[in-house]
Amino acid sequence: MSAVWDFADFDDHEHVHMFRDRASGLTAVVAVHSTHLGPGAGGVRYWRYPDKADAIVDALRLSRGMSYKNAMAGLPLGGGKGVILAEEGQAKSPELLAAFGRAVESLGGAYVTAEDVGMSVADMVEIARATRHVSGLPAAGDKVGGNPSPLTALGVYLGIRAAIREKLGVDSASGVRVAVQGVGSVGAGVARRLAAEGAVLTLADVDLARAKALAEELGADLADSAAIMEVEADVLSPNALGAILTEESIGKLKVSIVAGAANNQLATEADGQRLHDRGIVYAPDYVINAGGIINVALEYLGQGSHEEVERRIGQIPGRLADIWAESRASGTPASDVADRMAQALIGRG
Repeated sequence: MSAVWDFADFDDHEHVHMFRDRASGLTAVVAVHSTHLGPGAGGVRYWRYPDKADAIVDALRLSRGMSYKNAMAGLPLGGGKGVILAEEGQAKSPELLAAFGRAVESLGGAYVTAEDVGMSVADMVEIARATRHVSGLPAAGDKVGGNPSPLTALGVYLGIRAAIREKLGVDSASGVRVAVQGVGSVGAGVARRLAAEGAVLTLADVDLARAKALAEELGADLADSAAIMEVEADVLSPNALGAILTEESIGKLKVSIVAGAANNQLATEADGQRLHDRGIVYAPDYVINAGGIINVALEYLGQGSHEEVERRIGQIPGRLADIWAESRASGTPASDVADRMAQALIGRG
């Protein structure tokens, strides 16, 4: 296997750490892309990877995305990401979570963790027994905290409305056809907000029962998870895992907008150009999905209130509008415009 710095997604990461704790069964990767603006902050995901090298690639790509996301959200934080490799038949035990907490603590504050795919607020509580460099803990009183997913969903919903305004020239989602890929905690939150505004929804999820239940609740159509990206609609909202926008899938899209919460939606940089060439308005994922990290960051920094969190999330549509305006003026894909803005903010422009 190649050395870590030979990976295509290495991108001058400041730290990449591999952790193994035999007693608990922990195998983990923590990647810190940049601490230019502050500690590298980003969640930890618990996921099974058929090839362990894929876990390293995931950590590299996600941590770089967090550098860009935190910078574009105006947060005094860098970018980092943790990945715990889930082995077949392995329990996510308190011992394993404590071992990950000790791993985070050993980095001396260079990395701040929180929940991501496969993790929960309860897991963060366990991790916090071994490190102070953790956020997404239960909210106490009027302080911010807890599950950040509803705040991510709020930002994505506002971003979709901004994209509808940009492409369709209307100020409401009423009657707009939206295909929602993935209806977990974030995707379901996005779907409920859109449905309340009168959007016409088609839902899909690898968990068919979950998608069916939400479709019945909202009066939405149901699509197979493999076919949702070919549904004829105004908006495709990807809210599952990344790398779903490829040369092949982009060629089959029947939408004029792509806007969703999934991280790293573009399989390659060239796919941003492909969307642009087709005239599809794309909301760069790390800009539109920043609601959760805004909540997590203000919790960790001990700043702000629920009102402040929502005020900052309310700035997401304006950031997207600035990106699209620059894209129109320069003829550059929105994904490239956003990357250049973020790189300048972290001192790599």
